[in-house]
Amino acid sequence: MTRLATFAVAVAGLAIASYLTIVHYAGAEPVCAIAHGCATVQKSSYAELIGVPVALLGLLGYAAILGSLFRDTETTRSITALLALCGLAFSAWLTYAEVFELNAICVWCVGSAVCMSLLAALATTRLLRAPTP
Repeated sequence: MTRLATFAVAVAGLAIASYLTIVHYAGAEPVCAIAHGCATVQKSSYAELIGVPVALLGLLGYAAILGSLFRDTETTRSITALLALCGLAFSAWLTYAEVFELNAICVWCVGSAVCMSLLAALATTRLLRAPTP
C-alpha cells in the first residue's frame, strides 16, 4: 500500500515539475493564484542551478523516484528513500529562498515541496517497515 501511495505522489510531483519545465522553456509565466509570486520565483536566479532549470532537476528527480519503484528490493527501497530525502532537502532550501530571499511564494513550488515531503515520509516508512531477508 505504501508503494502505491509513493507512486501516486511521485506522479503528482512529476506533473508539477513537468508543467514548470515546459513553462520555463517556453519563456512563459506560470498560472498562479498569487499575483506575480510564481513569475517572481520562476524568473529569479534561484530558478536555475549552474545553468540547469530547477524545474528540470525536479522532473528528473521525480522520474528517478518513479523508476526506483518498479522493483521492490531493499536496494531499490533505499534508493527511493535517498532520492526523496535529497529532494526534500533541496525543496527546503528552495522554500527558504522563496520566503526569505525573494519574498515571493510560488504555489507550484509549494505543491512540489509538499509532494517531496510526503515522498520522504512514505519512502522512509517503506524502507524501515520492509521485512529483512
